[in-house]
Amino acid sequence: MNKKQKKMLIRIIAASVLLTGLHFVPINGALRFIAYMIPYYIIGNDIIKKAYKGIINLKPFDESLLMAIATLGAIILAIYNEIHGQTGDYVEAIAVMLFYQIGEFFQSTAVTKSRKHISELMDIRPDYANIERNGAIEKVNPNEVSVGDTIIITAGEKVPLDGIIIEGNSTINTSALTGESIPKTAGINDEIISGSINLTGLLKVRVTKNFGESTVSKILELVENASSKKSKSENFITKFARVYTPIVVFSAIILAILPPVFRITFLNMPALWSTWIYRALTFLVISCPCALVISIPLTFFAGIGGASRAGILIKGSNCIETLSNIKTVVFDKTGTLTQGVFEVNAVHHNKIDEKQLIEYAALAESTSLHPIALSLKKAYNKKIDLTRVKDVQEISGNGIIAQIDDTEVIAGNEKIMKKFGIEPIICHSSGTIIHVAINKNYMGHIVISDVIKPEAENTIKELKKIGIKNIIMLTGDLKKAAQNVAEKLRITEFYAELLPNDKLNKMEEIINNKNTAAFAGDGINDAPVLSRADIGIAMGAMGSDAAIEAADVVLMDDNPLKIPLAVKISKKCLSIVKQNILFALIVKFICLILGAAGIANMWLAVFADVGVMILCILNAFRMLFFNDFHVKIKS
Repeated sequence: MNKKQKKMLIRIIAASVLLTGLHFVPINGALRFIAYMIPYYIIGNDIIKKAYKGIINLKPFDESLLMAIATLGAIILAIYNEIHGQTGDYVEAIAVMLFYQIGEFFQSTAVTKSRKHISELMDIRPDYANIERNGAIEKVNPNEVSVGDTIIITAGEKVPLDGIIIEGNSTINTSALTGESIPKTAGINDEIISGSINLTGLLKVRVTKNFGESTVSKILELVENASSKKSKSENFITKFARVYTPIVVFSAIILAILPPVFRITFLNMPALWSTWIYRALTFLVISCPCALVISIPLTFFAGIGGASRAGILIKGSNCIETLSNIKTVVFDKTGTLTQGVFEVNAVHHNKIDEKQLIEYAALAESTSLHPIALSLKKAYNKKIDLTRVKDVQEISGNGIIAQIDDTEVIAGNEKIMKKFGIEPIICHSSGTIIHVAINKNYMGHIVISDVIKPEAENTIKELKKIGIKNIIMLTGDLKKAAQNVAEKLRITEFYAELLPNDKLNKMEEIINNKNTAAFAGDGINDAPVLSRADIGIAMGAMGSDAAIEAADVVLMDDNPLKIPLAVKISKKCLSIVKQNILFALIVKFICLILGAAGIANMWLAVFADVGVMILCILNAFRMLFFNDFHVKIKS
């Protein structure tokens, strides 16, 4: 809760306490008027000021003016009654303003999810660069490094600037930038981009771009610029008030003036100014939009609260409104439709038992922390006996040679096989292929790839069921891996090998061609696209801080089936909002006619205001009990 919200909460409590206390204090006349104006000022002074500024700026017709006129009208009506010997009811005006501010407070609390500057949360922003100067290593700010300088990057460090490797070999994790699931090997003369992570070896890199021009800076800039293009839906109340307010105000003025003038001019009868002014003020009290200004934010608030119970964080009512109009859903692949972890998927052309082949490969890779090695050890699923492993030799970018139980085992890619005169069998499956040879005899290969989430297929089916036909996949991964996932999930449109800028450009193109579009992703590389999409959906459990901050919707358990559920929630929420608008307007319209005709009294005015408000609020609370919230998500 920010300072503004805390201040509003204090005002609401103070006005409520004073209003309740005055009910039990027997005072009359001017003292009573002054006493009731204190809570009115506490709760309504900002609305009155806003309405005044709107008039001064020639933009008067908004909900603030309507609230100001309605409540001041009720106060004038109370004064009118006091003058004519009756007890003036000031409670109506204060209660109306109080209810309005409570609705605004709920709305503000639900919508205002303060987003810190995204760049501060991005893990890819390097803190320092190791620069080689005069034979010594210094840690400096990346901004201080010039093109042509040599920087040192040790294992586990972020790459601070773009450059070319001049010494060393290593495995580079670029998933934060490209979304590509498989780490890349890099050696002398290979380019390396900032924001990636050096996993294994020591690298010397000659800098080719200043920090301001580097890949990491470009991504930060993309996020900031994409956020500025974000389209925001207008608030329902504001839309309504722009039409409703001028109609009500001018109708009340006409009601107060035209009938008396008509009576004098054409009927030669007494004007009865007091009667018609009374009717006009009653008309304004009836017209008070309490039902709308409270129930509409409350419906959104209930929708946001109900969604959170299902593990879906929706960052505001404008997001619900936009989500209900989604026509296209665009998915990132790795970590969104797939699990983002490597597993052994198959063993092909094995000349020994499948389990034994995996055992030899796992033992050979036993000393490595590479993701591929970890997946082999996981598939082996037994404690590694390091006494069986000797003379491990890693050939960077190729594989490993090791003595296991006095048997020579070679495990790696095609290059290492051919290097030792072994002819591997080419595999056409997508993923990383680990060829295994024993005593220089080819024994088969192991297929390791990212695994599709068990809920992914049903996610696509559910989206199609609720009318979203345009489903697209974007990924930085290789085309072969992307095509494999797309075919399994029956996604007909996909784009592979995309850098962050390519993804953003493709998203721009999709938005222009496919109308309202949502994007679901989990990585830092997805942050610019999440910001640019009409609705950004982030995987919260495994997603990066930057992606979560940039998104409008966060799935707290990374289950993609929550995406169609979020769309259902938004559609139900908008349905209830429309019901409340229609019901409130119909009742108001009938009561306004009766009030103008002099048939409606203050009891009817209270029903048109408070009664309709209560009914609309009860309808809004249905969002908390929307059955789909409590249905167990199954794959």
